[in-house]
Amino acid sequence: MRRICVFCGSAEGARPAYRDAARALGRELATRGLGLVYGGGSVGLMGVLADTVLAEGGEVIGVIPGPLATRELAHTGLTELRVVGSMHERKATMARLSDGFVALPGGLGTLEETLEVLTWTQLGIHRKPVGVLNVEGYWDGLERMLGHAGGIRRAAPRREERARAPRPVRRVARPGRPARLARPESDLRRAAPPRTL
Repeated sequence: MRRICVFCGSAEGARPAYRDAARALGRELATRGLGLVYGGGSVGLMGVLADTVLAEGGEVIGVIPGPLATRELAHTGLTELRVVGSMHERKATMARLSDGFVALPGGLGTLEETLEVLTWTQLGIHRKPVGVLNVEGYWDGLERMLGHAGGIRRAAPRREERARAPRPVRRVARPGRPARLARPESDLRRAAPPRTL
């Protein structure tokens, strides 16, 4: 594994724990020699994460659509910044450059990106691990929603299990194994360094 794609918000969010988790994840990636692939922004959790990896001497590749480059204030100090033509191209490029996925707290874009890579797992488009960092229970609602969706979709139980819910960073989901989110308060501040990334 060489690089991890991290989905996260272009805002820092209401809780300081979100920024703390982004910094902790950035340090962990750099410590493990794993490059970061992310949305290319210099603001919000994206900026916190990228700046932390860079400060620790790690590789950071940002991928941002041209129309968002100015609005999201594209990060100009990255190892590499790829400006692409669309959101679809952004997600495809990020997936192609990465060996796994982690989601931090974020907005609709983060949710959509996370659900898309989970769908790709379910459909067998990739076999890359997908995880979330469940900071202060941020992803608990997604776990409930995916449990509900799985409960009403019984036609293909194997596929359903493969993409039931992403696991926390310490226990990354792999195709063919059911995944469960960590309980609230299970973030990097309390956890030992992840065993699997």
